[in-house]
Amino acid sequence: MELRQLEYFVAVAEERNFTRAAERVHISQSGVSAQIRRLEQELGAELFDRSARAVALTVAGEAALAHARAALAAAGAVGRAVDEVTGLVRGRLTVGMVVGCTVTPLFDALAAFHGAHPGVEVLLREDGSDRLVEGVRGGALDLALVGAAVATPEDLHALTIVDERLVAAVPPGHPLAARESLALAELVARPLVCMPPGTGLHAVLDQACAAQGLRPSIVMEAGAPDAIADLAVRGLGVAVLSESMAAVHAGRLTALPLADVDVPALLALVWRPVHTPAVGAFLAHARRAFGAPGGP
Repeated sequence: MELRQLEYFVAVAEERNFTRAAERVHISQSGVSAQIRRLEQELGAELFDRSARAVALTVAGEAALAHARAALAAAGAVGRAVDEVTGLVRGRLTVGMVVGCTVTPLFDALAAFHGAHPGVEVLLREDGSDRLVEGVRGGALDLALVGAAVATPEDLHALTIVDERLVAAVPPGHPLAARESLALAELVARPLVCMPPGTGLHAVLDQACAAQGLRPSIVMEAGAPDAIADLAVRGLGVAVLSESMAAVHAGRLTALPLADVDVPALLALVWRPVHTPAVGAFLAHARRAFGAPGGP
């Protein structure tokens, strides 16, 4: 039994797909499949049910998964212990980023980290905030920039980057453009353009509506704030954005504060309490890039 076989096994178990797992570990799909087969032959049991479209763990696979993760974590701890003594940072850093991210300090931090630690392979993955948080919890991601409503996940460490309120944004000439503010009930009575489910902005809108027993009419969803603004400019719906997102389009859209919504939209870096030296080094660059104070 080899550590690489356990790595491939965990990758397939988490991705539930041999092709995505192969992309994650940077070898061919046939290579992953062959190593998994060898592992199954050595263990004397099939670890995956391959009969359905989505790969599923067998009972034996479920039993093996936690131990495989523990073995990989233990092997990683050996390397980290040596790195801490020698002052080296190496290996791989996998960073998650919420869909439609336009926060350039994150890219500045990645560039600074890469320049300081060229021996570390840096991977960047884009997804919805919910999946990113689960990726950090499960170890598929080292840290992630995610959107959240009210508070960041309690079981993870977090560095809050943005803490803003939602606004409605409309083009000049819109019936609401002359208003100074808007009630949530007035907003949801109109067609809306918003970020998709799984993002922080959508979660804030859902939570605010639930608190007032309202149901929004979201007619279009887009993963990037610029796309939402473009749709609103063309009259396809009222844009739901954060204050800073709307400010970028001040010449084309009028931002209206929601007078009765106090739920903040947060953007934060999250990571596990126990992390690698590479994560610690990246966080130092991130704090400088975002102008944030030091922390864990």
